Amino acid sequence: MDKTEKNTDTIIEIKDLEFSYDDTDANETDAVLKGINLCVKKGEFLAVLGHNGSGKSTLAKHLNAILVPTGGAVMVDGINTADENSLYAIRQKVGMVFQNPDNQLVATIVEEDVAFAPENLGIEPGEIRRRVDYSLDAVNMTKYKDHSSSMLSGGQKQRIAVAGVLAMKPEVIVMDESTAMLDPVGRREIMETVKKLNRQEKMTIVMITHFMEEAAQADRVVVMDRGEIVMEGTPKEIFSQVETLKKIGLDVPQTTELLYSLKKAGFGLKCDVLTVEECAAEIENFLKDGGNSCD
Repeated sequence: MDKTEKNTDTIIEIKDLEFSYDDTDANETDAVLKGINLCVKKGEFLAVLGHNGSGKSTLAKHLNAILVPTGGAVMVDGINTADENSLYAIRQKVGMVFQNPDNQLVATIVEEDVAFAPENLGIEPGEIRRRVDYSLDAVNMTKYKDHSSSMLSGGQKQRIAVAGVLAMKPEVIVMDESTAMLDPVGRREIMETVKKLNRQEKMTIVMITHFMEEAAQADRVVVMDRGEIVMEGTPKEIFSQVETLKKIGLDVPQTTELLYSLKKAGFGLKCDVLTVEECAAEIENFLKDGGNSCD
């Protein structure tokens, strides 16, 4: 299964993935991941949700062979991540951005940090210069190229970490709780960067997050619980199932929560809205129609 006939629309294919940390065959009691089946399409923005201990970060580490399956397989563009001889090729295709940006910054000056990985790959200087310029521009950090990395804000540091991954020219970027340590401004900066890379640069994004508002901006949402995928669909399809999400310990976006509470109180409002604008429009239309409750 080292090579298979590739689906041209799929960049990552996960088949019956099992994983446990004790290096023995995974079973129902010790498995962190239990029979995961998932395809990531080229160019999509996929969000993976789950409470702490659900297995979402363990899943993320399988996408570029930081971890390899105990059972089943993970295929990256047709390459089996368990093939040790293909690690370089896999990590060229899938880049990772982790939770703490300080752990990914290795140089004192911004552009030197972005150039670090291409330099270590032996890429010729002219191409490195082009990659650094492109990557800094893509994350809107060109004007900071000569700045000290240590003087940047948390959100700026994370954008530089993203630029460092971009300089490797991957096809997929996996964001493993990459906004968890940031303040609201930093989280917004990263989300704007992620959406730009996805929509303008056609980059495939897999975002592991516990922030509902971030997941609401994805094309597709996967919800994990106890090492399994328990829900999958568009953000509207997922977040309209408020009771189901609450039962597995997850919240919903604030707009959805507001309309859900109003609906429970007897007002005839839809809950499958995500943005503030959609929420305001739903309430406005409800009032225009006479504000009738659903009793």
